[in-house]
Order: sequence, then structure tokens, then C-alpha cells
Amino acid sequence: MDPLRIIIAIFLPPLGVFLQEGIGKHFWINILLTLLGYVPGIIHAVWIIVKR
Repeated sequence: MDPLRIIIAIFLPPLGVFLQEGIGKHFWINILLTLLGYVPGIIHAVWIIVKR
């Protein structure tokens, strides 16, 4: 678990996912979730970072 990536994911969720996964399925899902609501984007980003 990388604390710096989690902090980045709180402020810019798609960037946190990009740093962890690159441009792929999770990145695009996170952009959609962030556009629909900032909090779901944060939750998804932190989940992706902690999961790996």
C-alpha cells in the first residue's frame, strides 16, 4: 500500500488509478465514476490502490 498514491487518489482519483494501473479498464471506469460523483471516484481509486 503506497500512502502517496492514496493521497493523490483523494485529490485526483483518475491520476491515482493511472499511476497504479495505467490506461486501461479501471482508468476509464474511474473517470466515469468521478464524473458521476466525486466520492465514488475516490472510493474506486482507493480500492484499486489498496487491492494491489
